[in-house]
Amino acid sequence: MKTQINLKVDMDIKTKAQQVAKALGFSLSSVVNASLNQFAKTGELHISVVPKMTPYLESLVKEARKDFNKGKVSGPFKTDKDFIKHLNS
Repeated sequence: MKTQINLKVDMDIKTKAQQVAKALGFSLSSVVNASLNQFAKTGELHISVVPKMTPYLESLVKEARKDFNKGKVSGPFKTDKDFIKHLNS
């Protein structure tokens, strides 16, 4: 069952929040619902529009940095076909 909450928020804050929510593909209502749901479950509140790497992506970046520091680099490639051939090898 849904219920309604009335909040007093400065108009400029509401407008900015709606713009950010829309840019992320959400309605402001869904952002508030998700925030309250997470807060109710964990007692914590984390909000960010900054992209965050997954642990898997972090491990790939770490591995790539090690290879780069060891001088293990590919290219330059003369053509895109050479690059694709290298990727498939």
